[in-house]
Amino acid sequence: MTRRLLLSYLSLAALVLLCLEIPLGFVYSRSERERVVNAAKDEAESVSAYASLSLSAGRAERDLPHRAVHCAQRIGGKVVIVDAVGTLLATSHPRAAVMSSDLASRPGIAAALRGASTVDVRTSTIGGVEYLSVAAPVRHATGLQGAVWLTLPTRTVHERVHRVWLVLALVGLGVLTAVAVVGFAIARWTGRPIRELERATHELAEGGRATPVTMTKGPPEVRRLATAFNRTAARLAHLLAAQRAFAGEASHQLKTPLAALRLRLENLEPNVSDRGLGSLTAAVTETDRLSRMVEGLLAMARLEEDSATPTQVDVGAVCAERHRTWLPLFEQQRVSLVLFAGSVGPVLAVPGGVEQIVDNLLSNALRASPRDSTVTMELRLHVPARRALRDARPAWVDLHITDEGPGMTPEQRDRAFDRFWRAPGAPKGGTGLGLSLVQRLAHASGGEASLHAASSGGLDAVIRLPSADPPREGHGPGGDKVPGQRKRVVPALRA
Repeated sequence: MTRRLLLSYLSLAALVLLCLEIPLGFVYSRSERERVVNAAKDEAESVSAYASLSLSAGRAERDLPHRAVHCAQRIGGKVVIVDAVGTLLATSHPRAAVMSSDLASRPGIAAALRGASTVDVRTSTIGGVEYLSVAAPVRHATGLQGAVWLTLPTRTVHERVHRVWLVLALVGLGVLTAVAVVGFAIARWTGRPIRELERATHELAEGGRATPVTMTKGPPEVRRLATAFNRTAARLAHLLAAQRAFAGEASHQLKTPLAALRLRLENLEPNVSDRGLGSLTAAVTETDRLSRMVEGLLAMARLEEDSATPTQVDVGAVCAERHRTWLPLFEQQRVSLVLFAGSVGPVLAVPGGVEQIVDNLLSNALRASPRDSTVTMELRLHVPARRALRDARPAWVDLHITDEGPGMTPEQRDRAFDRFWRAPGAPKGGTGLGLSLVQRLAHASGGEASLHAASSGGLDAVIRLPSADPPREGHGPGGDKVPGQRKRVVPALRA
């Protein structure tokens, strides 16, 4: 922000200086040229009047050469005086440099011999005088007696004009430097409270506890914004703390009554008739479902309360361990559990997150899978194609858990991650919190969770987690192995 403010100040100052200094430079150049031209014209008129008196008194050969030399020394140029037919009468420079036959043919002298004064000025691109010559007729009461021709060097005029442009440039540079110093101070003064607000906002966005922003300096608007932010952050922290406390306390308080309720329901079984046994079984089932819902609420409350940093996790080892743990339960339900674990390397995940993700997905897959079907666990490494040497796109590891159950419609898959939502006709015992917890854990690990239709007709749950290893040689675009490298596969374990 400081750089942008400083750049805007300098741009505005530079625009103002350009609008002021460029016209000023051109005005000075034009006035300097006019001053030189007017001075040359006055000098030519003065020499013309002196020549007229000298010719009338018959002292032209004696007085005019001295007058021409004196005038040329005063103006720093050259003076030529001719008679009515263009014959040279006097000159301020050696006679060899001026040929008498050429004088009458020069445009300025020719016009003066016709009785007209002329000024020939050629200017440069910045308005300075490039070339200047003045011709004036020598008149007398008896008629035209000759002409005076003055030429002036323009070096002095050029130097003055260039000096003015240099002064204007130095003044502009000094003004820009002063604006830069003052603008930097103002930008720092304005941006310091905004940077403090940015820091506090990042802390709040990352799940931390935003410390109040103390504003004693800066613009009044920013100080009022900081006060409003402090109130908002405090209120938000209070609401989040109250929500977490309520979820945690309510879940803890419910666990004991639920356990007691289940125990009482089980104790009633010997005293219930066959007609009421179905209702008792349904009540026990709903009690178990409510217990699992309480456990899910506790897990989500702990996830919201603990902002753990993702660490390296050996996802292959975790999947193998959970495969061994769940295999007996799958065998009991006559469902095959197959694991394909390739060399995908470690991933970044919150501590314990991969275990909870796998447990929730396997639990859902087991409830949805019919007898004599197969649930597959597969790990795939995806390495994006590098388009440049400095391309730093990360690699991903996808965990697929696929079942052969009834699956879901696209609309149901879009809503599956909502809390407490259950698909119509879903098996009993679900709480509607498992997939929501899976998605929260995947997001906390920097990954993503999604549901797709499986080729076998069931559901393919995909958990994408960032790889902790840089892309290795031997992997092509999309994570496919190059020919010659074998993928390690855990043999299918069937019930």
